[in-house]
Amino acid sequence: MEILSDVVNYLLSLGAAIFVPIIIIIAGLIVRMKLKDAISAGITLGVAFTGMTMLINFMTGAISPAAEAMLKNTGISLPIVDGGWTTMSTISWSWPYAFLMFPLMIVINIIMLVIKKTNTFNADLWNVWGKIFTAVGVVAITGSVPLAFLVAAIQIVFELKTADVHQRRIEELSGIPGVTCTHKMVLFGALMYPIDCLLKKIPAFNKKFDAAALKDKVGIFAENHVLGFILGVIFGLLAQYPVAETLTLAIQCAAALTLFPVITKYFMQALSPISEAVSDFMNKKFKGRTLLVGLDWPFLGGSNEIWLAVIWSVPVTLICAMLLPGNAILPFAGIINIALAVPAYLVTKGNLPRMLILCTLGVPAFLWVGTAFAPFITDLANTTGAVALKAGEMISNSSIDGPVFTYAISQVFDVINGNWIPIIVLFVWVTCYAFYYRALSKENKLAEAKDGNAKAAGE
Repeated sequence: MEILSDVVNYLLSLGAAIFVPIIIIIAGLIVRMKLKDAISAGITLGVAFTGMTMLINFMTGAISPAAEAMLKNTGISLPIVDGGWTTMSTISWSWPYAFLMFPLMIVINIIMLVIKKTNTFNADLWNVWGKIFTAVGVVAITGSVPLAFLVAAIQIVFELKTADVHQRRIEELSGIPGVTCTHKMVLFGALMYPIDCLLKKIPAFNKKFDAAALKDKVGIFAENHVLGFILGVIFGLLAQYPVAETLTLAIQCAAALTLFPVITKYFMQALSPISEAVSDFMNKKFKGRTLLVGLDWPFLGGSNEIWLAVIWSVPVTLICAMLLPGNAILPFAGIINIALAVPAYLVTKGNLPRMLILCTLGVPAFLWVGTAFAPFITDLANTTGAVALKAGEMISNSSIDGPVFTYAISQVFDVINGNWIPIIVLFVWVTCYAFYYRALSKENKLAEAKDGNAKAAGE
């Protein structure tokens, strides 16, 4: 058992840029890709992951100090430290049973593929820590390890089913066939969906308005480099930076927004041959069935709408942190909140005005959940020594993936202590999810019927 734990921990310690390409190369060989093509696709995917990580770290390093300066200028003190997702991952992996989540995730995926309850092969095994995080939350309430794994298994099923119904929309938005997103952050879209339905009833918000449409209206001011520069200047002014620092931040933001679409091309270059090989293999082995490849979110990173929503959310998050009743977390490491923008992008199909509204309304959920999770995250950090904290210091994350789902499903058993809030939240989330899932399923069936009619007309 200890040897298995060491092997799993070593593989995962390599990081997504190495681990995921290894999985993709193995999958490519299984579906009869040529060795050189599989290796080339895997290395290209590793390059894409590395490039996206570098850009996000670059952007976070540029904007986070400005965000911190904005808060310092207000004089407001918030006691909970924001450790970001990397700290949460480290703390999660410090749980003694963490390594068992890896085989559980694989077994559930295989069983669901065999019994035809999913068409998604989840290659995003590196993000297994998200399931561990949920399990740790359950243990904090109940002390039961078996119950923790049961809840994590339910999360795995939700992620696979959600990936299935999102694939067509993701292909339409990204242009990459046969790929979907299995990341937990997508689950936040369930709560955004009913709000988006209301927004679409307003004529001004029910028009095509993505980044391309914005460019048509304002011309050069919507070009990535110019827009990034303008946003950087605004951040510099809000942070009360000197002129030189403001201009430096502006160029850094311009560089990031310019390079994001460039990096995404490498995801397409890596994933297209894999997708075609998987499709050909499934057509030969299982007629009429398509296997999807589930991945982390970065292959969507070429969408300008996502980054505009992310940057918009920075000042919104800071304002909410200062004014929101019940918040005690100081947004810092999680200030670049991808987990907020990606579900908004998928729910609205890239409609920018609706995305910005959904992100604005979604920010409080992240802050409240980050605050609520601080005690048990801090206790785990202190118990395991995974993170060094000062006496009395508390730590959490202001951008927990799928915050409402994660809070509700991991804390629902707190009802035994008289806390009914998580079970009420879970009921609301499940209800919204059912409507969202049904809407996506209906959309997919209509698209399939349209494809069938077009094919029949062509014949």
